[in-house]
Amino acid sequence: MDKKLLDIYTDYLISQNNQATATGLSALLDGELSHDKLTRFLNHGNYGSKELWEIVKPILRKHENNDGALILDDSIVEKPHSKENDIVSWHYSHAKGTHLKGINFLSCMARYNDMCLPVSYEIVHKDCKYFDDKEERWRRRASITKNEHFIELLKCCKRNGIKYKYVLADNWFAAKNNLEFINFKQKKKFIIGIKSNRTVAVSYSHKKQGLFQKVSSLKLSKNSSLKVYLKGIEFPMKLLKKVFKNENGSEGVLYLITNDMDIDVNRIYEIYQKRWRIEEYHKSTKNNASLAKSPTKIVKSQRNHIFSSIVAYVKLEEMRLSSAVNHFALKYKLLIKANQSAF
Repeated sequence: MDKKLLDIYTDYLISQNNQATATGLSALLDGELSHDKLTRFLNHGNYGSKELWEIVKPILRKHENNDGALILDDSIVEKPHSKENDIVSWHYSHAKGTHLKGINFLSCMARYNDMCLPVSYEIVHKDCKYFDDKEERWRRRASITKNEHFIELLKCCKRNGIKYKYVLADNWFAAKNNLEFINFKQKKKFIIGIKSNRTVAVSYSHKKQGLFQKVSSLKLSKNSSLKVYLKGIEFPMKLLKKVFKNENGSEGVLYLITNDMDIDVNRIYEIYQKRWRIEEYHKSTKNNASLAKSPTKIVKSQRNHIFSSIVAYVKLEEMRLSSAVNHFALKYKLLIKANQSAF
C-alpha cells in the first residue's frame, strides 16, 4: 500500500466538493502528481479491512476498554448512472423503503466513550446471475449473505483482539445465527432491535409447549422489560419495549432484545443509543469524505475508493477528538479557508 498516495488522496476527498477524480487531484496539485499515477493507485491495489486495521489500530489502542461496544450496520452508496457489475447492483433500502442502484457495504465500528472508529467492513458482492422466470429477465444475487458478512466482521474483530462488551445492531441483523454466534462463540453481550412480528414464549414451560406469540401482542407497559424465549433459540433474553415520539409528533415503538439478564431496563436503551454514531458515520462519509462522488467504473477502483473514503473518515474523527469540532464544521472551516485564499 502506497501510504503517501493514500494520504494525499484521502486529504483530497475531505477537501473537495465535486466529483473525486484523478485528473481533478492532479490539477489541484498543478501537475506535480500525474493522474496516471493516481489511476494506477486506485486500479491496482486491493485494499480492505486488513489495511484499514493497520491505520486504525494505533488510534484505537489508546482509547479501548472492556466496556466498549461494536456497532454494525449497512449502507448503500447510490450509483444510479453507473453500469451494473458484481458490486454495483440493485439493493433494497430499509431507510427509503425501495430498491436503489448502488454499492451495499457493511461496517463494524468500535465505540469507547465519545470515540467511534470503523475497524472492519465488507462490500456485498452480487456475483451470481440467475434468470427470474416471473419477471423474465436476468438478475443478480450474492453468494455471501449480509448476515454471513455480519458474522465475518465479528470474527475479524476477535482476531484483532478488539476489546468490547456489547454488540449493537438494528432489527435487520437479529437473525438466529447471529444471536447464537455472539452468545455462544464470541461469549459477548448484545442489544439488538427486533421486529414486532417475531414470536416469543414468555416462560420456559410455554417454550416447551410451543406456546409462542408475536412480540406486538405482549402486554408490555411503556419502557418495561420481560424475560422471553425467541422461537428457535434456546437461551433466554430480556425484551424491552421503548415508546418514543417521532419528529412529526407521532408515537413510535422500538423493541430491543439482550442476552444480558442482569442489566437494568433503563440501561438497555441508554447503551443502544450508542448505535446512532454509525448513522453519523454513514452521513459523514457521504458528505465529508466523497464516498459517493467517484466516477470510477471498474470493481477494483470502486472498492479502493470506498476504502479511501473510510480512511478519510478516520482522519476526520481524529481531528474531531483533538479539536472538539464535528466533521461537518471541520469541512466547513476548510472551505472557508479555501474561499478566503481565493478571494
